[in-house]
Amino acid sequence: MSDIPRDKIPWYPTIDYDKCTSCLTCVGFCKNGVYSTEGNPEKPVVSNPYRCVVGCSSCSMMCPAEAISFPSKEEIVEVIKRLRAESKR
Repeated sequence: MSDIPRDKIPWYPTIDYDKCTSCLTCVGFCKNGVYSTEGNPEKPVVSNPYRCVVGCSSCSMMCPAEAISFPSKEEIVEVIKRLRAESKR
């Protein structure tokens, strides 16, 4: 995927704040700095989405409230195929 700029690949977490309990497990878990916190009480925020490793969804598995989701891997594969084809033109 190094031939495709990371900011063209829409792979990053989405937080469902109706489910989120503000435990901040995601913030502590992600070593790539995808998350930060805002507010009082603090809530996680996806502040650096393109630091997320394409294909990684480990933070969603760590979330006890199941409040984190990602695009389907099939969708991302199709996006990458399309972007590669466009870059060859």
